[in-house]
Amino acid sequence: MRQVNRFILSFAALFLAGGASAFAQPVDVALVMAVDVSESVDEGEYLLQHDGIARAFEDPVLAATIAAGRRGTIEVAVLEWSDRDKQVVTVDWTLIGDAASAAAFARKVRESQRSSNGLTAIGDALLAARALLDSAPAQADRKLVDLSGDGMANIGPPVRETRDALVADGITINGLAILASEPWLESYYDEYVIGGAGAFLLRAEDFSSFATAMHNKLLGEIAGLMPAAPPRGERRQAAQIQYVLSGAKPLKPTDE
Repeated sequence: MRQVNRFILSFAALFLAGGASAFAQPVDVALVMAVDVSESVDEGEYLLQHDGIARAFEDPVLAATIAAGRRGTIEVAVLEWSDRDKQVVTVDWTLIGDAASAAAFARKVRESQRSSNGLTAIGDALLAARALLDSAPAQADRKLVDLSGDGMANIGPPVRETRDALVADGITINGLAILASEPWLESYYDEYVIGGAGAFLLRAEDFSSFATAMHNKLLGEIAGLMPAAPPRGERRQAAQIQYVLSGAKPLKPTDE
C-alpha cells in the first residue's frame, strides 16, 4: 500500500509540474485591461463597457489574430479601477490561444460584477496594472496596459510620472478615451496617459460606441500594428494610422 501511495503521489507531482510548465510557456502579449468604474460611469454605461469587452473576445476575427501571432497565445486580465483604494481584479490571468479560450474569457467577463465606484485615480490604476503584470504566470514578448476611461484623474499620484515609470519598465500603455462627459479627454490621455513602444490612443464618442472602439483597439494591440516607440510629436499621427486601419474616422489634430 505504501508503494502504491508513493506511485500516486509521484504521478500527481509529474502531472502538476506538467500543467504548470504548459501555462508558463512564453506568450506574445501580457495584457491588463484597466476599466474605469468611477462614479461618473453609471450602471448603463458600465454594462456597455462590460459587454463591449466580452463581445470583442467573442469575435472569431480577434481569436484568429491571437492565433496568428508568433507564439499563438496571449494572457489577459481585467482590472477595474476608481478611487485610490479601489483597484480590483475582476477576471484573473487567462490564457487565450483560440476561439474556445477567447469565448471562455468572454464568459468570465460577463459573469463578473462591478467592483466599486469612487473618484478617478488613474495613477493608482497604472500602479495596480504594473503589479498585476509582475504577477503574470507566463513570460511575454510584450507587456501592455489597455486603460479606458471617461475622465481626467482627480486624486492619486501624478499620472505622467507614474506613466513614465511604467514605460521605463518596458510596459506600453494604450488609451481609449470615452468623450461622453469630457470632450477634451482625448488630449489629456495623449499627453499624460499613453506611452511606451508603439503606444496609441483611440477614442469613443460615447459609451454606445465603446464596443467598436475596444474591438479595433484590441486588434491593433495584439497584431502589433503600431510603429515602435514613436516620438511624442508623432503619436497623434500614429493614432490616425490606427483609425485608418480600423475603418474609423481620423482624429482631429491638436496642438502639442
